[in-house]
Amino acid sequence: MPTPRRSGRVIVYTGDGKGKTTAALGLALRAVGRGMNVAVLQFLKSPERTYGEQLALERLGVDVRQLGAGFTWTKTPDIHREALKRAWAVAKEYVYSGRYDMIVLDELNNVLVIDRFPVEDIVSVSEVLELIRTRPPSLHLVITGRAARPELMAAADIVTEMKLIKHDYEQGRTAMKGIEF
Repeated sequence: MPTPRRSGRVIVYTGDGKGKTTAALGLALRAVGRGMNVAVLQFLKSPERTYGEQLALERLGVDVRQLGAGFTWTKTPDIHREALKRAWAVAKEYVYSGRYDMIVLDELNNVLVIDRFPVEDIVSVSEVLELIRTRPPSLHLVITGRAARPELMAAADIVTEMKLIKHDYEQGRTAMKGIEF
């Protein structure tokens, strides 16, 4: 039986280092362990690929949705714009559905600073702030991604900045399947 909560938290994981999604998913796992209903909405990952964390979370009953067009920007901007438009609509539906105790909006910070094409007409910082303000009071909302906007950090209850100290990709090593992506 989960512990009753009076109010949810807004948690932002930001920074230029790796580990933001991992930290958020660790938090999601703890929430599931306490009987909370959790959803993870991934704004950039494409449903064309399967990821290890997706499979693990789904086995635990977490609702995982990959809503993006992928991390590479080789596809046309219109494909990304349409994917982000759909992702933002899904995010709002999930937040206001009342079905979840925690929702992770993975890589939303990245979406807000994409410089390859303007996204303000899809989702703006003011729209995200409005979502935070009007979310159900007991909902924990977790936002991840590089370069969190100062306004989002100010609105959050908890902000954690990830800093990369050392990583072997800097030495030219590729990511290991099943460990990194």
